[in-house]
Amino acid sequence: MNEKIGVVGLGYVGLPVALAFAKEFPTVGFDISERRVSALREGRDPNGETAGEELQHTSMRFTTDAADLSDCTFFVVAVPTPVDSGNRPDLTPVIRASETLGKVLKAGAVVVYESTVFPGCTEEICGPVLARTSGLRQGADFKLGYSPERINPGDKKNTFETVTKIVSGEDGETLERVAAAYEAIVPAGVFRAANLKAAEAAKVIENAQRDINIAFMNEVAHICDRIGIRTADVIAGMNTKWNALRFTPGLVGGHCIGVDPYYITSKSEELGYFPEVILSGRRINNGMGAFIAQRLMKMLAKGGKPISGAKVGVLGLTFKENVSDLRNSRVPDIISELKEFGVEVIVHDAFADTAEAQHEYGIELSPLAALRELDGLVVAVSHKPYLEMPRSDLLGMLKGGGGALIDVKSIFEPKELPASIAYWSL
Repeated sequence: MNEKIGVVGLGYVGLPVALAFAKEFPTVGFDISERRVSALREGRDPNGETAGEELQHTSMRFTTDAADLSDCTFFVVAVPTPVDSGNRPDLTPVIRASETLGKVLKAGAVVVYESTVFPGCTEEICGPVLARTSGLRQGADFKLGYSPERINPGDKKNTFETVTKIVSGEDGETLERVAAAYEAIVPAGVFRAANLKAAEAAKVIENAQRDINIAFMNEVAHICDRIGIRTADVIAGMNTKWNALRFTPGLVGGHCIGVDPYYITSKSEELGYFPEVILSGRRINNGMGAFIAQRLMKMLAKGGKPISGAKVGVLGLTFKENVSDLRNSRVPDIISELKEFGVEVIVHDAFADTAEAQHEYGIELSPLAALRELDGLVVAVSHKPYLEMPRSDLLGMLKGGGGALIDVKSIFEPKELPASIAYWSL
């Protein structure tokens, strides 16, 4: 293959894709962020996902100048696709990326979208934007492909190279061209989807499925709390059966599971079918932060502590453990609910960027030493540094060796805790 690759968007998804292509093809990595591109040129990944050595030895050219993409023949678009305040798809980033790309697009090129979208978006929205800005004919002068990203931040086992890549093209010839490009860089191989819409749907449905399963376990957690039993104890017994699905309750955030279901439900509603199960799962998962905060306040009140003015520490702010990614984290829901009732909340995160936490959520991150003399402690994210911390140090954050402890991910064994601590796990 004599492709020259251009990757638009160098975040959690685009950077590993671009680096993989650069091992086999001449590759240009484009991003609109001067700060990100400068860091990558210096061998630093602002997201902390890629080793500096890999960045220093790559042949890829990093740029913020779209003109540097003009001689590329095969493009990959990997920009965020969030939802707005009403949980409707916000296609602004992917449309702007398409407009940028259209200005340098040449006849004969293939444009593959990896951004998560609803079925039909690539052909019905992205393609026309490319055609309008380039003056080329969609399906004739340039071709479209879709290959959903399956990057899992913080996961060193299931990486870009080890997970089967779904590929699709608007016709048979394009499908094989897209498949050949990805086969060259993904040892796990590719799956040829029937068409673009099937590939688009596969991505949103696989994440909606996971969202629903977690929502079921979150609902179980509500029920177990009413019964007065520990959810983790129920799951331990349930998982002894061979066909247990092994999902656990938790806070569902991030750029995929907490967002993607809205892309399929919005398309469904547009077509006249109003989904119930998917949106019900979303409502349950979105309400877990408030549920956890309210459970803590009940524990404080039961322990005779006034809620207003209580001092509570929160460990972890990112959307999952051992990553710096704050996108769509649900931990701020816990914090805002506590503050509504006059609780003083002190937040620490072992990986999050302090400036980003302030910018995204208005939350000030504190040093670990500030979490002292607490009335309550919420271990919200099971970052490795918290797991490795001596239990005496972690529990010592509570005032007088007692208080309320909320264990979101059930990392503690209740029998190992002193009787002076009121313990609850999700």
